[in-house]
Amino acid sequence: MNRLLELAAIGARETMMAQAVNSHNLANASTPGFRKDLAVYSGTGQSGGLSTSIDFSQGTIHSTGHNLDVAVAGEGYIAVGTPEGGEGYSRRGDFRVDAVTGGLTNGAGQPIFGNGGPVILPPFSELAIGSDGTVSIRPLGGDVNGLAVVDQIKLVTLDEANLEKGLDGLMRLGNGATADFDSTVKLTSGALEGSNVNPVESLVRMIDLARKFESQVKMMQTAEENRQSLNDIMKFS
Repeated sequence: MNRLLELAAIGARETMMAQAVNSHNLANASTPGFRKDLAVYSGTGQSGGLSTSIDFSQGTIHSTGHNLDVAVAGEGYIAVGTPEGGEGYSRRGDFRVDAVTGGLTNGAGQPIFGNGGPVILPPFSELAIGSDGTVSIRPLGGDVNGLAVVDQIKLVTLDEANLEKGLDGLMRLGNGATADFDSTVKLTSGALEGSNVNPVESLVRMIDLARKFESQVKMMQTAEENRQSLNDIMKFS
């Protein structure tokens, strides 16, 4: 009876963890460039458990017509600043310019890195982002016939087998390492890559996990009732 109770408790715990992973994915179904997590269950007991991996499949790219929106064309990542002050990598391309500092950030407020750190823009009347990541502006009061390049977004290629994904959704290299600029990575301007989360699929999985959890709780209750019944029988034997 104790073994049945143990297995049911382990199953319930792992199901709750899988539900947390699924809920996190569903919450980011509309986050540009988001990569969903996969819950992988590998047996029971001390030698098994739930682990997660990253689904690196690409989301659908759709046109927005907004000059600050970019999508990574094919493989590659955009270098951004992390909360710890390091360098992380993302495919999120919903850029904006901080009205106070002139810093280029994405929709999560993460600074976009250029050749020498965060991209900082002087006041401008027009902005354009090239396919190679070059950021060009027409300064306020500047020449109306041309744009000046002020920086270049750092685009990189990563070995996805060795990436770590943080709770902030950013990819990181192990041991705080940073990737080198890769000129072969290109951007598509006026477009965004969507999340690779399928909301319908995630909702169905949420229901399935909820039912599985209920079954495991009932199994725990049955195991406890059987244990109690056995104890009662033993008292009269």
